[in-house]
Amino acid sequence: MDFLPKDFSEYLELKGNRADFIQSWLLKQRVSSDKIVIGGKSHVLVQFAPAAYNPQYRIKTVIAHHDRAGEGPGANDNSAACFQLMQWAVSLSKYIGFHNVRIIFTDGEESGEKSGVVDQGAYSIASAFRRIGLSNDDVYVFDACGRGNIPVLAKTAFPSVSPKLNRQFYNLFSRTQDILRKTCPGRWMSLPVPYSDNASFLAQGIPAVAVTMLPAQEASVYAQTLFAKPELERLVMNSPGNAGLEDYLPYTWRLFHTQNDCKESLTSESFAVMKKILRTLADSKTYA
Repeated sequence: MDFLPKDFSEYLELKGNRADFIQSWLLKQRVSSDKIVIGGKSHVLVQFAPAAYNPQYRIKTVIAHHDRAGEGPGANDNSAACFQLMQWAVSLSKYIGFHNVRIIFTDGEESGEKSGVVDQGAYSIASAFRRIGLSNDDVYVFDACGRGNIPVLAKTAFPSVSPKLNRQFYNLFSRTQDILRKTCPGRWMSLPVPYSDNASFLAQGIPAVAVTMLPAQEASVYAQTLFAKPELERLVMNSPGNAGLEDYLPYTWRLFHTQNDCKESLTSESFAVMKKILRTLADSKTYA
C-alpha cells in the first residue's frame, strides 16, 4: 500500500475530530485553514493567498466530506478524497498564477443519507453561501474517489423550476465532461449515483456536480444493468438509503459503512487519476 499518503492509517483510526486532524496536517505543510462551525458541524476552509484569485473568472469550490458513518474505517467513503484534496491544497499553495479554487472539507454528509439533503452538513454551507451572495460559484464534490480507475460524473435529478439554475447546472456539467475528456479520454462515464453533497447545493440554487471513481469492470456491469432496467436510474437517484437496490449497485458502493471499506480495498490507479483530474481542474478557467 505504498501509494497511500503518509498518515492515512492514522486518519482512519481516528474516533474523534477529523476536522482538527485536517487542519493540523495542512499546517504542517504550511497551508492555512479556518474551521467554520455551523449547526454543530465542523467544516474546514483552506486559505490561499489573494493572488490565487482573479475576479474575472468563476470560483471553483471543491468539496469533500470528512465525516464517516457507522463503525467502518471509511477508507473510500470519504477518507481517500479528503487526502487527495489535502495533497492538492499543498500543490495549489505553490501554484504559479491564479487558480480560483476554494476547498472545503464538510461535516455531516452521512447524516443526511436517509433523512434528506437538509440534514447534510453541506446544506448549511450552501445556505451560508446563499445568504452572503456566493451563489455563482461552480461547485465540484468529490466522494468515494479511492477505488477504481474510471471517473464517474454523477447524473443528477433535481426538480428545478429555475431556468437560470438549469442552464448553470448543465453548463457546469458540460465543462466537467470536458475536464474528464481531457484528463481521461475514453476512460470516464456518466452514471446515476445514489449519494453526494452536490444535492445540498442544488437545493439552494447553486450549480454543483459530483465525481466519484469505480473499477472499470464494475462501471461496465452497472452501465449494462441500467440499460437492461431503465427504471433503475430513477430509483437509484430517488430512493433514500437505496433500500432494495443493493444487488444492482456496484460492489464498491456496497462496501460503504462496513468494515470492508478499509485501506486494503483502495487502488493506486485512483490516486493517479485523481491527481490528473485535480491538476486539470486547477488549470481550467471560466469567465464569470
